[in-house]
Amino acid sequence: MEYAARRNQKGPFEGLYRFIMRRNSVYVTFIIAGAFFGERAVEYGVHKIWESNNVGKRYEDISVLGQRPTEE
Repeated sequence: MEYAARRNQKGPFEGLYRFIMRRNSVYVTFIIAGAFFGERAVEYGVHKIWESNNVGKRYEDISVLGQRPTEE
């Protein structure tokens, strides 16, 4: 009995699911926007990790003998 009562209640994600899956255009837009923003987030995170691990080892950080390092 309790299962039947719980089954009739709509969860918080069911409304979001129904909104996204209602029309094909909304679904495709959601997938493309998610892929774009997800790719940007991963690229930003990897870039930050790369920079923090390679401070002082990059080409810009190497000073040539006889020249002072440029200050920015």
